[in-house]
Amino acid sequence: MDEQDASAVAPSAKRDARADKQAMPLYAEIQRDIERKIMTGEWGTGTRIPPETELVEVYNCSRMTVNKALSSLAAAGMITRKRRSGSYVAPPRIEEPLTYIQDIRAEILATDRSYRFEIANRSIRKVTEAIDARHVGVPVGTRLLYLEVMHFADNLPFTMETRQINLDAVPQVERLQFKSEPPGSWLLSNVPFSEGEHSIRAISADAMIAKKLQIVERTACISIARRTWLNGELITFVRLIYPGDRHRFIVRFSPSSSAFGSL
Repeated sequence: MDEQDASAVAPSAKRDARADKQAMPLYAEIQRDIERKIMTGEWGTGTRIPPETELVEVYNCSRMTVNKALSSLAAAGMITRKRRSGSYVAPPRIEEPLTYIQDIRAEILATDRSYRFEIANRSIRKVTEAIDARHVGVPVGTRLLYLEVMHFADNLPFTMETRQINLDAVPQVERLQFKSEPPGSWLLSNVPFSEGEHSIRAISADAMIAKKLQIVERTACISIARRTWLNGELITFVRLIYPGDRHRFIVRFSPSSSAFGSL
């Protein structure tokens, strides 16, 4: 891409970023500007994004700021980043993580991004209140392994996980510290389940969520609550919170025989 193309990346980005900097950080302005070009078709699938060195000049910012914007776009599946090659507009996603359990680690690594996770909290709790037992889906008196996990893609927060594992159903998990493998990946590899449920809603990031996910407060986020059972016994209850501009889900379906041809 020549200099003229690079200079046309964001003709109003500098002005907009400075005017709105109190409401939105510069990396988010850069992300929004590039996202607009992709969504309008100005940059089609396979288009090479200008290199970071050029974007630094265009947006008059640091390379770290540009990298954060590109990492966020990659996390949202809008671009792919290839080492020693650059960033390109990604084709539309066709995967569907809502009708099966998605391994977050595998999902990130499959898009050529680095992955790591951090466990912020690990504790064992006993359910003593009936309202809490109904919320999780276990009897009063059940012991749960409680975990707070942050998943990162290219060192940018990808999703925040809060997980409760039923120690009656999975007693061996009590001794695990999950130093090298995230809890979700371990469960998928070692614990069978017979039924699962996803509950999805949109939320606005409060101060705590915004700080942990490195986003602006009140940013739209996707909250997914998942329960899995084995023969009626709860295995785990997990809540995942994704920044809305870093993730998307696509549901593919076909009409049933009784509803074929109608909407």
